[in-house]
Amino acid sequence: MAVRSSKGTPAKPWDGAVVRTWLESRVVAARGDQVVAERGGRELQDDCDKASAEEMVCAMMKAGKIADLQASFSDTLLLFLDRDEYIWRGVYNDTRFDRHVRSYAKKLLKMAKTNDGFENTTHYQ
Repeated sequence: MAVRSSKGTPAKPWDGAVVRTWLESRVVAARGDQVVAERGGRELQDDCDKASAEEMVCAMMKAGKIADLQASFSDTLLLFLDRDEYIWRGVYNDTRFDRHVRSYAKKLLKMAKTNDGFENTTHYQ
């Protein structure tokens, strides 16, 4: 029996290369967003933490062969979400940063379950 997406159509097969390309594009976009936020001063510190969280999660997920299999990708994200705290460079507020990391990891987990959205490599999503 074929796996079906939430829309009732047959689900497309997992493609690790597409996922890695998407993750790399998100790392680049997050770094750019951090630069813009840093230049914006104190008012944009939360935006900088949010972009740092995105960079951290995507950089971790593109390492090794994690993205090759949908199950390993999801399992790694679940293990990542079990951590108590996250440490990354250039963070302004640790509590907000941890919240942003968890939020972004949950977004990726949802994308992995539905295998949807990895083909969109535009900067703003």
